[in-house]
Amino acid sequence: MALLIDSADLSALLEEGAPVRLLDVRWRLDRPEGRPDYVAGHLPGAVYVDLERELSRRGEPEEGRHPLPATADLQRAARRWGISRGDAVVVYDDIDSVAAARAWWLLTRSGVADVRVLDGGLRAWTDAGHALETGDVLPAPGDIALDAIDGGTIDIEEAARWSSHGVLLDVRAAERYRGESEPMDPVAGHIPGAVNLPTTALIDRGRFAEPARLRALFAAAGADGTVPVAASCGSGIAASHAVLAGELAGIEVTLFPGSWSAWSRTPGRLVATGPTPEGVVRPA
Repeated sequence: MALLIDSADLSALLEEGAPVRLLDVRWRLDRPEGRPDYVAGHLPGAVYVDLERELSRRGEPEEGRHPLPATADLQRAARRWGISRGDAVVVYDDIDSVAAARAWWLLTRSGVADVRVLDGGLRAWTDAGHALETGDVLPAPGDIALDAIDGGTIDIEEAARWSSHGVLLDVRAAERYRGESEPMDPVAGHIPGAVNLPTTALIDRGRFAEPARLRALFAAAGADGTVPVAASCGSGIAASHAVLAGELAGIEVTLFPGSWSAWSRTPGRLVATGPTPEGVVRPA
């Protein structure tokens, strides 16, 4: 099953009247509420998805800022979005598919067979000359039945040991990885042993880099397909993007949902700073 779709193919599907459910997952770290932008202009028929409330849940501090939603809650949301059995789902955003990848990961791991990310997002759609519509879209409720997510994740204890037998990718910006800046979480730095591969490196002008380029980037970080690979970020959002990039490159990547926001809030964890995986290690 394809992972990405371009604007031309999506436009053709919509013109054919294919059962495609469009999900607008606009969200930004500094502006998490994407509904105003959605209402101002979105792909025709697209339903707004609230990442903070529907693709995450409130949890304990040690779970991080964006714990995975409960299956029942995600199913309730997916039905509100109008998803029914057999529907194709296309997700998009306006931030290099980082937020859209969270929706892709959750729905795919929950058993939805055909979930694709609009490569290039909203910008690719409008650059191709396709129209937007304004206002809210309220579809008839769907009947999708979701599976409980089983596998595909690691917990904080596994993250602590991961570098002993595999590669733990930290896809945050380099300055956050090095511990020079931390705008969201209580401690700056990275998980000891984690290798920095910023999300921005996986993107080429708003789209995913070509598979060969992605494979080279993963290999340079030690993730050449011969050892287990997991991905961490700030709170599990951008790490989902790394999972998708890995799929495009033919590399299986496991998600650490809690990521740095869980690690930095858990007493007793060590913190590394500096540009190398081992770094300068100290208590959190």
